[in-house]
This record gives sequence, structure tokens and C-alpha cells, in this order.
Amino acid sequence: MRPTLYGVGVGPGDPDLVTVRAVRVLRDADVVVVPVADTGEEGRAERIVRANVDREVRRLVFALTDGPRRDDAWDAAGEAVARCYAEGGRTVAFATIGDPNVYSTFTYLADTVRALVPAVRVETVPGITAMQALAAGSGTVLVEGRESLALMPLTAGVGALRRALDAHDTVVAYKGGRVLPQVLDAVRDAGRLDGAVYGAALGLPDEDIRAAADLDPGAAAPYLSALLVTPKRTGRGGRL
Repeated sequence: MRPTLYGVGVGPGDPDLVTVRAVRVLRDADVVVVPVADTGEEGRAERIVRANVDREVRRLVFALTDGPRRDDAWDAAGEAVARCYAEGGRTVAFATIGDPNVYSTFTYLADTVRALVPAVRVETVPGITAMQALAAGSGTVLVEGRESLALMPLTAGVGALRRALDAHDTVVAYKGGRVLPQVLDAVRDAGRLDGAVYGAALGLPDEDIRAAADLDPGAAAPYLSALLVTPKRTGRGGRL
């Protein structure tokens, strides 16, 4: 059997928002690994895994900063997975919040492991994203009919957000907590603040979902926050 690396999406935070297939892969894999920050505390993915399967979990440390420390962490994580195969494991499952193909650390891990273990097969198990969880929690329809959808990280800059607001019907912005005042300014300047929805800690006990217009732009916001900006609609089937 070829060594296999699974990227398993475990949703945004609520342990109930995990697919049956994700649980099966996590339960049956020879080794389960989870990402943790270099600060060392238990991560969201690890908490979700432990709530769904009763088994040993190994931690892979990823640096939160850019530059050499981040690359060194990618290398170390890839080498740890490669050792799992060298020690006789055939399947390794990496649990990641959200979806493994959407802004996920799994991408970098998979690239590193492929270089170290050329025979490895990489598979992914889709997960529910923060975008979907926020839409459900706020009762927001993301897109309908001919509407377009743009999903972007605020690490791309607020200028990119302004362009997306001009070009797309629905815009979803991730990782905007550190620049929240600029984000709100951009949405307000586009005339689209009414109806925009903010969410943070989705699926967790301290979940915060509210109208973006109600936010205090001077207050601190978590890095992993999300904003949904949807178009005005004129009634059933109006955008078909």
C-alpha cells in the first residue's frame, strides 16, 4: 500500500460540524497529526479531533511569523510526517480547521511531504468553511442566481478588498481583525455596510456574530474573523 497523507477538514470550530467521512478517516488512520502554534497551546483543530475520536494525536508546530522560522517549521513538520512512514505507518491524517483546500496549512505540509516521500499519495476530505458557518449562523444567503462570489484574505490588503467590493456581488473577507477599522471604512465607502455581517470564534462558546454596522471600529478583533458583504436583493428570483 502506498503511503497516504490525508488533509481532513474539521470545520470552523463546532465539533458537530464534522463530516462522517472526516471522522472515519481520523479514526482509521495509522497516525493523526494536528497543527499547533509555536506558542504551544492546544489548537482549534486538536480540540475538534479529540471531541470526535478517542485516540492519540501528535502535534506539528507551525510558526505564526513570516520568514525563515515559518519555512523551518514547514520543514520540521514534513520531516515528522515522513518519519511516521519510515516507522511503518501507511496513513497519516492531518486535521485542519475549515477546508484543507482553502487557505490551509495543509497545502504547505503536503508540498513538503511530497518532496521527502515521492511515493506518497495525497487526498483531502472537504470541510465546512467559516464562510458557510457564518452564513448559516446569521441567516445570510451567500449567492443566488447569477451573483458572483469573491473570497479573499485581508492579508492581500484593503486595496484588494475595495476592488472586490466594486467588482463582485458577494464578498467574503477573512483574517481582517487586525485591520478592522480600514475594512469597515472600505465597506462603508462602497455603500455596502448595511446588511454586512461580522463573525468571530465561529462554533465556539464565545462565538460573536453581529451586523457589521454595530461594530466598534476601535475595538480589538480576533485575527481569524470573517466578514460577509452581500448584495441587495429585490425578491424571489430577482437575481436569476
